[in-house]
Amino acid sequence: MRQLLTIPILVIISSLVLMPPAFAIGSLTLYRPRIDFSLAGKRFYRDLELKLGLDLQGGTHLVYQADTSQISDSDTSKSIDAARANIERRINSLGVAEPIIQTSKVGNDYRLIVELAGIKDINQAIQTIGQTAQLDFRESRVATPSAATDFLPTGLTGADLRLAQVQFNSGTQQAAGQPVVGLEFTPEGTKKFSDITSRNIGRQVAIFLDDQLVMNPVVQNAITDGRAVISGSFTIDDAKRLTIQLNAGALPLPIKIIEQRNVGATLGSQSITKSLVAGGVGLVIICLFMFINYGLKGLLADIALVVYILISLTIIKLIPVTLTLAGIAGLILSIGMAVDANILIFERIKEELRWGRPLTAALELGFHRAWNSIRDSNISSLITAGILFWFGSGPVRGFALTLTVGILVSLFTSINVTKSLLRLVYRK
Repeated sequence: MRQLLTIPILVIISSLVLMPPAFAIGSLTLYRPRIDFSLAGKRFYRDLELKLGLDLQGGTHLVYQADTSQISDSDTSKSIDAARANIERRINSLGVAEPIIQTSKVGNDYRLIVELAGIKDINQAIQTIGQTAQLDFRESRVATPSAATDFLPTGLTGADLRLAQVQFNSGTQQAAGQPVVGLEFTPEGTKKFSDITSRNIGRQVAIFLDDQLVMNPVVQNAITDGRAVISGSFTIDDAKRLTIQLNAGALPLPIKIIEQRNVGATLGSQSITKSLVAGGVGLVIICLFMFINYGLKGLLADIALVVYILISLTIIKLIPVTLTLAGIAGLILSIGMAVDANILIFERIKEELRWGRPLTAALELGFHRAWNSIRDSNISSLITAGILFWFGSGPVRGFALTLTVGILVSLFTSINVTKSLLRLVYRK
């Protein structure tokens, strides 16, 4: 009964999130609520608008010129990569904003090209990107820090860090060959770091980039020569990623905007319309197939499918995920996959009935015995989506993310929602 009560609750919440920003009923105008609250000094805000990608609604195009006059030739490439990584981290921390960030070289000038979906206010885009990263080292003020507020600034900043680079451990046999991150400080930074490590032996010294915790290694001993090593269970990719983050704040690379303009959608509303029509036609065909083949059970599965669509769209808006055409394709594809579990369950129920089981027992056994197949097939799909998200970029990541959301939600609706509805109908 408790599971059954969750269905209308989820439908009501989803309806509130998915309804238009404002609509009128007679003379009464209703407004969709927004999510706006503060937690631990940080504001959490969602306007609950559906975010579309550059290909569907356009956005802002910005071109920055990097000032490399104070950077040595050997460090220029690293500085440009660090600046690009820093910009992407600021505007795409969850990997779902779908920006386009490119680097180019025109003559002797290095440029960063940034395109942001859905942002028409150029000043807002410039403010979002900001200028250069701010790196600083902080020491813990409590014995076992658990939050960013437990660390205090030390005065050691990115200006004191000369270079971070990937190295390989040459220590004990077990750790030999493991990637580590080597730090090298300026003369002034060497003195500061020596004082910090001397008074924090056995304690954590955290590294923050733009007030975001990068990592908090434990100081093993005092370091007085200005060369430190951050060790851990790093893969080579992890170590490279950390060095890029550190260099983003360590290598001062001023950037100035030289071009700004709004850009239109590359595909436009026609593509959205065709995708929605395709999704609607597919949904109708799936619902008819389930009803024709499984009767009342298929109709209940269709209801669960509608709940699945509502929940999926709600999650996409709450994250929020920026939907490109590829992302919409992933969502439509997951609609077809959402009934796979129900088909396996219903076929198993048929087998139980042929073996002479009572109807209620056949229903329970059908869900129980089909679970292993459902679990394994969905795990394999999740692994594929995870690989696409990890190694892909841009629209590929959007496709993988919407597909992952669809798979997880379909597992919930296929097992819990459908089972609850079947129990309600066949309980006697």
